[in-house]
Amino acid sequence: KNYFYPDLPKAYQISQYDVPLASGGKLVIDTEGKKKTIGITRLHLEEDAGKLVHQAIDGRLSGAKYSLVDYNRAGVPLIEIVSEPDISSPSEARDYVIRLRQLVRYLGISDGDMESGSLRVDANISRTSPNGSFGSKVEVKNMNSLSALEKALAYEERRQDDVLRGGGAVLQETRHWDDSSGRTLSSRGKEEAHDYRYFPEPDLPSVAITEEQVQKIRKTLPELPWEKESRFIEIYCLSPEETDLLIAKKDMAEYFESVVKAGVEPRRAANWFKTEIMRLMNEGRFEPEDPAIPADELANLLKAVNRGAISNTAAKDVWGKMLSEGFTAAEAMEMLGLSEGSLEKERLRKIIEGIIEEHHEVTEEIRSGKDTKGKKLKFLFGLVMRETRGQADPEEVRSILEEMVR
Repeated sequence: KNYFYPDLPKAYQISQYDVPLASGGKLVIDTEGKKKTIGITRLHLEEDAGKLVHQAIDGRLSGAKYSLVDYNRAGVPLIEIVSEPDISSPSEARDYVIRLRQLVRYLGISDGDMESGSLRVDANISRTSPNGSFGSKVEVKNMNSLSALEKALAYEERRQDDVLRGGGAVLQETRHWDDSSGRTLSSRGKEEAHDYRYFPEPDLPSVAITEEQVQKIRKTLPELPWEKESRFIEIYCLSPEETDLLIAKKDMAEYFESVVKAGVEPRRAANWFKTEIMRLMNEGRFEPEDPAIPADELANLLKAVNRGAISNTAAKDVWGKMLSEGFTAAEAMEMLGLSEGSLEKERLRKIIEGIIEEHHEVTEEIRSGKDTKGKKLKFLFGLVMRETRGQADPEEVRSILEEMVR
């Protein structure tokens, strides 16, 4: 494939053209609550080019006085996946890339990191003119995150619509997404296939892939994301939303299953993952591929909650201690004075009696029927939970409170 550009110093690029590795594929995505099939035209091998680095005060292409070329990745083999024009919105494009990235991560092909360039996306977009004719295709590059992809396509959608509504013609070209200004900038005219002057590379022998090889590889495939999704919904009775979160990363799904296999009810485990695990992951304090807490210890904590030994609120304190000090669940509970059976019902009743006496005016308002929205009762409930450091069972606290103030 021949072209002249600074990122390709030898002026030709080795690529599969007539006979790609695969063709006629598809990928089913979840988008806006529905399943949609996106066709895959072809999958072929190609060698990478260099990377242009534009030198300007703010690092943008616009206003750059000169550009440098980083050749570190030049010549490195890559897989290029060409999709059919089935994607109809920026959000669909984002969902497609999310599913594709998930697949390559599950297969162990790549870490799929867009920021570091392991996974890169070039997007072609064209809009239909007011008279119904198809517009020219524009290729958008330099989108190094899912957010950038969605923003770039949304901007380009608006830009092309404005051109067409004004009676103009959209030029076939390559444009560069400028994240800091939130717009695409023209970088070069878009070539057609014949412009590349394709011809065979005489130094490369043919690669023959037999059906036997394909079937052998197919048998070694791990459970794929959509297969795991169906199994989680069927076996663990989880919702599609919960399942999407749990299978987003292969390591996350495996960690969840290890907790469940250690004896935790799936719904309780899923709720913990939705709240505590996701919160810590967002804060950069927990990685399921290298969990700070072994699955069996998280299971011990959640089983203690399940049998009523500690409350869910107290479990969060125990979890924090386990993370910060490296304690087991039992050690952390002991350190916090939350050993099983430490808060007997009689002691809990005395604590509640003391709070009711101390706040007798609040109690009187409840008894007189003025607490129509239940705010006063919630106030007393909060005081009890604080006094017991979250160790008391919330349902038991509510039951005793309602009995004493009525």
